Amino acid sequence: MRFAPLSLVPVLLLLLRWEQPFTEAMINPVDFLALQAIRKSLDDLPGSNFFDSWDFTGDPCSFAGVYCDGDNVTALNLGDPRAGSPGLSGRIDPAIGKLYALTELTIVPGRIIVNRVGSSVNRILTGAIQFDSVSQSFKRFASSVLLSDANQNRSQTQQPHRCSFSHVSPPSLQYLSLGWNQLTGPVNQVLLRLNQLSYLDLSLNRFTGAIPGQIFAFPITNLQLQRNFFYGAVQPANQVTIATVDLSFNRFSGEISPLLSSVQNLYLNNNRFTGQVPVTFVDRLLASGIQTLYLQHNFLTGIQISPAADIPVSSSLCLQYNCMVPPVQTPCPVKAGPQKTRPTTQCNEWRG
Repeated sequence: MRFAPLSLVPVLLLLLRWEQPFTEAMINPVDFLALQAIRKSLDDLPGSNFFDSWDFTGDPCSFAGVYCDGDNVTALNLGDPRAGSPGLSGRIDPAIGKLYALTELTIVPGRIIVNRVGSSVNRILTGAIQFDSVSQSFKRFASSVLLSDANQNRSQTQQPHRCSFSHVSPPSLQYLSLGWNQLTGPVNQVLLRLNQLSYLDLSLNRFTGAIPGQIFAFPITNLQLQRNFFYGAVQPANQVTIATVDLSFNRFSGEISPLLSSVQNLYLNNNRFTGQVPVTFVDRLLASGIQTLYLQHNFLTGIQISPAADIPVSSSLCLQYNCMVPPVQTPCPVKAGPQKTRPTTQCNEWRG
């Protein structure tokens, strides 16, 4: 019995058409499993449909918020930043740390709890983590097209998250924003390893400890450390070139370093700084090199500036509530209060 020769062309075309969807859907198996774990740990809040496209029978690189380069996930934007709240709820699965090619991470506001994400994500280039653990309104601060930050709203009975950075060493990290949360613990050791940062926001948390002077030499353009419990001296090693430095509402102490006089917008208010204000600050201020210099609510004892000095209109200086009578009267923020000087009982150098 003879069989007619079977043409291979139609068969090959059929196989190619059959194989194509699976080729498109092929990503690194580790990334695939990590995405599955993330999906299982998070849910849409009522009114959100972010996860509708997360169908694992299809191509994960086509999921909402998932961006790939080759067979790896390189960017992950969890939630739609345009949607605001409601967002997502649940816990961030530690499997997110297995996305080794991840370069951007955004988590938009929702009811998301971090479960040691800090020690899991080891190769994140861009990170922004947000929380909203109660069903209240929140504040969202857009930082770039892809990244957003949000205030973590908590009831008074809830305990703050302790954010462990002890095992984090991503030297390529460039953007880190953990602002408006209640994270606690020291960060000085991990900050030494993040020497590629261009933006750092740890504001409105409960971080403690000293700040290493080396971070002032990082290529940062905006340093936000305000409203924490940082303490100790602020000692940059070289002239600081960061445009905006906000260290306000902490427990920093000692004399103000003249190396900070090159900062355009400097917020040192509501700390425990002492001594004289370096004359380099006055020179830079009068030359319009400093736009904002907030020194109120410290224990400073003097500044060499003439009462008749003509402070540029584009510059703001606030000196009130220190251990001196402000030699110049300049407008201060309303929250600085009406008192011009500290009570003499609080100022060591004024005691008899």
